[in-house]
Amino acid sequence: MRLALAPARPRDARPLARILGAWSRETPWMEQPLGTAEDRLALCRLIRDSDVVTLRTWRGPVAFLARRGEEIHALYVAPEARGQGLGKRLLDDAKARADRLALWTLQANAGARRFYAREGFHETRFSFGEGNDARLPDVRLVWQREEAR
Repeated sequence: MRLALAPARPRDARPLARILGAWSRETPWMEQPLGTAEDRLALCRLIRDSDVVTLRTWRGPVAFLARRGEEIHALYVAPEARGQGLGKRLLDDAKARADRLALWTLQANAGARRFYAREGFHETRFSFGEGNDARLPDVRLVWQREEAR
């Protein structure tokens, strides 16, 4: 599969919403996912207000990372493209453009926590979920470039 990094465009909201929705639907501990229209609206806002980078084939996006400054707001990979290093590739691109990155992930998301630990992120704070949409316990993760420490 030939992939290219590219900034998200407004018309990418629909395929990015499908990627996000797929993850939500297959995650048993998540509450009922938003509907397609709500996901698409949320992705339109994310594309408008953030730096959203996609990995795309000739058919369209298969993964995306959204961030504002050092804060990562989303990193999702389509089910058929998982396990191929796409999340790492997006994260490496973000690391190349920042000295520090930070994010929140849900405490129950063991796969994400293992992934970010392998990528040099450190857990720095835990909360009961008062700051996230799911209202589930979460954890703050931070990465900092070695020479920037």
